[in-house]
Amino acid sequence: MAVNRRLGCLSVFLFVALCASLFVNFVLMLAAFQRFGGIREAEPIPRFREILLQRGTRPTLDKIAVITMRGLISSSLPGTVSDSMVDDMRAALQQARDDSRVKAIVLEIDSPGGEVTASDEIYSAVVKTRARKPVVVYMDSLAASGGYYVSCGGRFLMANETTITGSIGVIIQTLNYEQLFNKVGLASVVFKSGKFKDMLNGARPITPEERDLVQNFIMKTYDKFLGIVAKERNLPADLLRNTIADGRILSGKEALEHKLIDGVGELDDAFRKAKELGNAPDAKVVKYGPPFSLSRFLRIFGEANSKIELQLPKQLVPQLESGRAYFLPSYYAP
Repeated sequence: MAVNRRLGCLSVFLFVALCASLFVNFVLMLAAFQRFGGIREAEPIPRFREILLQRGTRPTLDKIAVITMRGLISSSLPGTVSDSMVDDMRAALQQARDDSRVKAIVLEIDSPGGEVTASDEIYSAVVKTRARKPVVVYMDSLAASGGYYVSCGGRFLMANETTITGSIGVIIQTLNYEQLFNKVGLASVVFKSGKFKDMLNGARPITPEERDLVQNFIMKTYDKFLGIVAKERNLPADLLRNTIADGRILSGKEALEHKLIDGVGELDDAFRKAKELGNAPDAKVVKYGPPFSLSRFLRIFGEANSKIELQLPKQLVPQLESGRAYFLPSYYAP
């Protein structure tokens, strides 16, 4: 009797395992057909899952949405739900704008800055969101240069007293290796359509004309940064230019003294300010996180170039690409 019972349990287990195996093989076969046949399912609009940080003081549908921006600002960095971290930020802000239960947003920033265009795109998305709902910016350990550029889009700016911020400026770097080439007997051969086409070529000295051209571009980009700070913080541009807008970094306490922010405190203080501005004192606080998607998980088996990578710790100092303009503190340039 016991033997028959064990045989029966084994039969059930084998049947379930067979069904599971058939299902997995069917999914893999379908993914393969889609890959080779060029069939692509329409990608849904990315949606972030909500992680509860604080419960509401009373039962309510009101929410404060926390959106986090960390690390280097770059359109080249992949996002968690879209092609880039810039698209991720825009998608998260749109989700918060469109959710009627979200009464205010806390944008938590911990970033040294990054690419000029990427910073400007995120800033514009924050301003668009601010037009519909209050946006409280909380600067974490670091919100300098491009990080501060993005912060200016908020309605209320808050930092810790020890936060590193400021660094209002623009930087482009290149590497000159002409002397190294001469030592090893190498020479760069360039064919170009115009005299400025290879103006950041490190195999030769930069000409005075090229230097003036690059510097002019830097100053025009800087003027835009300066104009945004002056407009958003209601400060005279000339005063900023002649004082703190020279690339220097500031602590959160110094930023408050110079009116670059509106208050100092902790992250919980930013939550309270968001509830106040959103007129939602009983709201719960939720943080946007990447969603789990079975289709995305299975897609790694169907993509020709898909691979699973081990992510090593990020470098403290980002590797800047030659020829790109950045909103970054000077100490981030190697």
